[in-house]
Amino acid sequence: MTETITSRPVRTGTPEAPPALGGLGLFTVLLGAALPLVDFFIVNVALPTIGADLSAGEAVLELVVAGYGVAYAVLLVLGGRLGDLLGRRRLFLGGMAAFGLTSLACGLAPDAWSLVAARVAQGASAAAMLPQVLATIQATTTGPRRAKAMSLYGATAGLSMVAGQILGGVLVAADIAGTGWRSVFLVNVPVVLAGLFLAARAVPETRSARPEPVDVPGTFLLAASILTLLVPLTEGRAAGWPLWTWLSLAAFPFAAAAFYAVERRADRAGRTPLVPPSLFAIVSLRRGLLLIVPFSIGFSGFMFVIAVALQQGAGLGPVAAGLALAPLAVVFFLFSLAGPRLVARYGTRVVPTGAVLQGVGLALMTLAAWRSWTDLGLVELLPGAAVAGAGQALQLPVVLRLVLSEVPAERAGVGSGVMVTTQQSSLALGVATLGTLFLSLTPGMGMRDALVTTLLVQLAGVALTGLLSLRLPRTIA
Repeated sequence: MTETITSRPVRTGTPEAPPALGGLGLFTVLLGAALPLVDFFIVNVALPTIGADLSAGEAVLELVVAGYGVAYAVLLVLGGRLGDLLGRRRLFLGGMAAFGLTSLACGLAPDAWSLVAARVAQGASAAAMLPQVLATIQATTTGPRRAKAMSLYGATAGLSMVAGQILGGVLVAADIAGTGWRSVFLVNVPVVLAGLFLAARAVPETRSARPEPVDVPGTFLLAASILTLLVPLTEGRAAGWPLWTWLSLAAFPFAAAAFYAVERRADRAGRTPLVPPSLFAIVSLRRGLLLIVPFSIGFSGFMFVIAVALQQGAGLGPVAAGLALAPLAVVFFLFSLAGPRLVARYGTRVVPTGAVLQGVGLALMTLAAWRSWTDLGLVELLPGAAVAGAGQALQLPVVLRLVLSEVPAERAGVGSGVMVTTQQSSLALGVATLGTLFLSLTPGMGMRDALVTTLLVQLAGVALTGLLSLRLPRTIA
């Protein structure tokens, strides 16, 4: 056996049977996967209201987004390693409880800097919870059940990112009991309480049979690499690109090189570093991760830019700005359900098809922005959003399933941590790069032309994603 089990006995007549993740358990871990991604995007449409209520400047508001994303990205691989060592169910429960408490702190924050601090803590708690989702699926499912569970995970991830923005707009406008923007954080509390109740009963405990100690040098160097890249890119424009931003960016390649050297040395010595370079010998993992980067950069950058453009440029309220993306969410969900059958029949060839569809949809939305400004809204974006949603649904769930398809069960926590770190870092990078591009171009070009230019840059990223998808293995193990 590759897993040490500490869960309730499975009534199959074989006490040695591995733990099985039932339907309720799968629902519970997918709920845990949805929460961090929803909260990454839920604040996009709430930022203007937060700024007005807390008298927060643009740089501080960007920290509300970036503080969460950077803390989340920095600690994800460590969260996966700790789950392997201490027990994935235990870390899932602890991370979810902390996520609820930090969400409450966000909702009750008396000023902007308190909100930033609570968001950083919320990102750290998400990093403890999320890697356990994929690791638990890997350790407790096999064959068709694993394929179905991974497809549902991919669908949940994509849908959560769009639904978060829609939900944020609805909650801010609803102003439940006078809470205003605070409800986008407070809504997590009852969800977390329900999740903890279900997880304690339906999620089996697993851990690695040969857990490795925490890689302290690797953890610090990975954190340094991510921080020196993401923080200056996120804060640089609003801060006026002071000297520290350029020094930080200059330090990034050195931090990344040091991280790789330390990890390679530990790997060759027979230890299990935080991110084992030998893991990238798995072709499906390596090529899948390479594709996730431009996809996630484009996805998060688009979501941030469209939220700002629709509210500040087209004059839409938070509900209308959020609902403008409803067609994308609905079509994404429907096509995600069909994904496993399409993959079974056509293999990973559905991924380049999805890239083409996403490109067509993005081009239609770019044309709508050019022709219909400032009347841009749900009706004008509907055709493009629907086509783009179909294309994204044929890419993201399939690629996430592919990345972990050949990772050994004993490395499930490490593999899931690496994958989610790549995705989350790219999401944060998308807001930092495409968001910065859009906001920098707006004063000189006007918001319409800045939006069109940014969407065209994203379209180039979609083309890159399509080209990279041609190199994916044709079948999923």
